[in-house]
Amino acid sequence: MTIPISVGATGLLGWKIVQRTEARQIETVARDPVVQRSTAYFRDNIDRVTKAEELVKDYRLLSTALSAFGLEGDIANKAFIQKVLESDISDKSSLVNRLADKRYLRLAEAFGYGADKPAANLAETVSTNFVQREFERRIGESDENLRLALNARRDLQEFAGRESSERTLWFEVIGNQPLRKVFQGAFGFSESYGRLPVDRQLEEYTKAAKRLLGSSDFKEMAKPENMERLVQTFMVRSQLVDAPVANRYSAALTLLQGGRDGN
Repeated sequence: MTIPISVGATGLLGWKIVQRTEARQIETVARDPVVQRSTAYFRDNIDRVTKAEELVKDYRLLSTALSAFGLEGDIANKAFIQKVLESDISDKSSLVNRLADKRYLRLAEAFGYGADKPAANLAETVSTNFVQREFERRIGESDENLRLALNARRDLQEFAGRESSERTLWFEVIGNQPLRKVFQGAFGFSESYGRLPVDRQLEEYTKAAKRLLGSSDFKEMAKPENMERLVQTFMVRSQLVDAPVANRYSAALTLLQGGRDGN
């Protein structure tokens, strides 16, 4: 059993506390015996696994691998994960390239079973990702919005270094449920936007990004000040939805002040 991480506040204040204490909290998670056993087992055993079939048969290895990419919910979907891992990432028509959620592609790229070429430093990459994701998971047990914010910050930083087109990256946002929730929340979109034709969704998302951040380009959005504005707006809007009526006035005032500051 793991202990959730509670920062003692929600909304924008909670986000600021997380930022201030994050490094220390991650170190604490990394020293947790449960986490250390998981990462040590992965480091000690992953080199003997040469096929996707072998990985999915080892529950402990698979659990750590999936958790490192935010896919722990797929632990029971072994046949599907095996197909993902065996997909040819160089073939645009392969299963992993056709999936809207590109976390599966990141998983397949790291292990490289479809290309017979695992990523360099696989054990280190997975272990580091696992600790970061475990920190986010424990934060999320107390406040799911904080977990979503941390996830969005990490994903946007990764997007900025990619060579994909802006259109491709926006479709990745739309197909990635945790990331989409942050953009939806920050832009004030309802769940009904997800039922629009995908090209219309793309149009609405890019227009909203330009209004809030001044650009729909991911390299611009990944700049610290823009990323922070996106996350803070998401946290404040979430507080408006989740907070008791008595606390909504201050959240609404913060949102209005943020809008004026951005003009």
